[in-house]
Amino acid sequence: MSDATPTEAHPEAKLLRLTLNGRSWLGAVEQHALLLDVIRYQAGLTGTKRGCDMGTCGCCAVQINGEPRLSCLTLAHDCEGAEIRTIEGVQSGPLLSALQDAWVATGASQCGFCSPGFIMVGEALLEEKPKPTEREVREAIAGNLCRCTGYVKIVEAFMVASGQAEPGQDAVRRNAKGDSESD
Repeated sequence: MSDATPTEAHPEAKLLRLTLNGRSWLGAVEQHALLLDVIRYQAGLTGTKRGCDMGTCGCCAVQINGEPRLSCLTLAHDCEGAEIRTIEGVQSGPLLSALQDAWVATGASQCGFCSPGFIMVGEALLEEKPKPTEREVREAIAGNLCRCTGYVKIVEAFMVASGQAEPGQDAVRRNAKGDSESD
């Protein structure tokens, strides 16, 4: 819980109530504050990354009432009373464990900075569609940017996590040039 009352230094702050990773959270939050800033700097959860501040990279993806959203574009007070899940809040379910294991097994990440955003989007997709097609995976991750890798291993991780492929198997269909069909 953060400082729960507005202060002289922040007279425009007002109380915000959320459920953050299954726990009640109450804090004094400036009216113009972004959800990303509240998560990182007031709640102290740094797994949600600041990438572009424009909604183009997906590093800041969280789930708001079960739906993936970009926290760098979301005003914190628009989430009053909402259930917010960050990367720190998805560790206990078996689905994320499968996705994280697949992430490692397929080599989907290099630097790892974008991984929390992909995992948050991926968890939502796999909860909605336990056996997504490659096209559905690519559509779901279209708002996420990885500057280190191509997306073949990332898509492969989703296919492995959903039980449709084995690690090391060429899970993503390729054309005669060796590019994935969707690239």
